Amino acid sequence: MLLPADRRQSGQGMVEYALILVLVSIVVIVILLTMGNQIANVFSNVVAALG
Repeated sequence: MLLPADRRQSGQGMVEYALILVLVSIVVIVILLTMGNQIANVFSNVVAALG
């Protein structure tokens, strides 16, 4: 069963947005895993300086 062209393009757009969201999520996870301790130290230093 074939869908009209506009429905196929709409579905394709949604898939593209989902793929972009997945790729951005993977990049954020990798950054947090590699720099997590450094980020935590920065926040600790800021909290110590404020309080």
